[in-house]
Amino acid sequence: MRILIHGVNFSPELVGVGKYTGEMAAWLAAQGHEVRAVTAPPFNPAWKVAAPFSPWRYQREDNFVAQPSRRAPGQECLAAVGRASSRNAASPSSLLLDELPAAELKATVGRLTVWRCPLWVPQHPSAGKRILHLASFALTSFPVMLRQIHWKPDVVIVIEPTLCTLPAAQLTGQLCRAKTWLHVQDFEADAGFELGFLTSFGLRRIVAWWEKKSMLAFDRVSTISEKMVLKLEQKGVPPPARLLFPNWVDTQTIFPLRHPSPLRGKLGVAPGEVVALYAGTMARKQGLEMLAEAARQLADRPGLRFVFCGEGPGKPRLQSLTAHLANVQWIPLQPFECLNDLLNLADIHLLPQKAGAADLVMPSKLTGMLASGRPVVATSRPGTQLAQVVAGRGLVVEPADAPAFAAAIEQLLLSPAWRETLGKRAREYAVSELEKESILSRFEEQLLALAASR
Repeated sequence: MRILIHGVNFSPELVGVGKYTGEMAAWLAAQGHEVRAVTAPPFNPAWKVAAPFSPWRYQREDNFVAQPSRRAPGQECLAAVGRASSRNAASPSSLLLDELPAAELKATVGRLTVWRCPLWVPQHPSAGKRILHLASFALTSFPVMLRQIHWKPDVVIVIEPTLCTLPAAQLTGQLCRAKTWLHVQDFEADAGFELGFLTSFGLRRIVAWWEKKSMLAFDRVSTISEKMVLKLEQKGVPPPARLLFPNWVDTQTIFPLRHPSPLRGKLGVAPGEVVALYAGTMARKQGLEMLAEAARQLADRPGLRFVFCGEGPGKPRLQSLTAHLANVQWIPLQPFECLNDLLNLADIHLLPQKAGAADLVMPSKLTGMLASGRPVVATSRPGTQLAQVVAGRGLVVEPADAPAFAAAIEQLLLSPAWRETLGKRAREYAVSELEKESILSRFEEQLLALAASR
């Protein structure tokens, strides 16, 4: 089967949409399919394109693909932690691409061809700049998508965000008579208005009309949670076309260690000291102020350390809010080989999210948190998908309720047995519901059935 993927985020981005799109493409190629991806150079979460990629020129990568290799037991993680392990030390964004594992590993299984298209990346993204940023990719990738018509793909898959790329995917599919599939990782337009990034009521009506019209033109529209599937129903996507395609985790790569994480020793974490970890993208929809306020309220609690690891436009603000707190430690974003050690560094995972983002996005970092066998403290309203997943596997408090967030962390701090019970339940859920091979195998079956109906 020939599969064409269109999306702004892709490997070797380590977090968010790019991580999942890259893994999906590599997995499909490893099954023997011909896969092509039209994407941008990696820029997330640092909002900076680092060498050897360029934001200004087209690049093509032809690679053989196999399943990613796993780090051998006992192999050391990179020394990046040692270079920036002092309390509140800021890590340069260039560390994001230090010795990253190749997204497409040489083998004899499948082939993945990647086109990197230019785009403008603002240093300080705002709502207006983000729109121009995404529009720039839609414009530069449009001719590359049209070039794929002669290749005659069986299925064209487009990833949202961004909505700007939908016309190119639809036109390409129509001209080569391919089936089209829209996969919604987050409802970017709805989230933009709900979180206050965009405020024009007239603009919201126009975007909603255009989004609905565009969605109805696709043969399949999938998204990552049951509540988000209901959102597709509200937008008018009929039952035969809408379906659930959740994010996943490789539970053989991410798993509870039988011994303390090597990172605990590198960071000077004492035996018995409890680590509350936030690791991932640092953006406005996360509600990062909750992390700083919780650390401040628990500053006099002995045996508790907050570790923050990530990049994004919200990082400078969070660093400023925690600069005076002795119980906060900053480390740089770690490469894929060290991800399991990083997640096992935590005794408690922290997952703040603003109320406006509820059921419009599903935090991609949650899958790894659960697979690591550690409890999660999340902020979400009752009845949301996030609250339903975390319930019984961690604690959920109302968004923007910093005292409740701090109290939940303190409860888990004081009850090691409860932490262990919740962590076991989290791991069991990841194995039974989020296993990578199971989810992607079902997705492949649906792709084959769709292609066969051409």
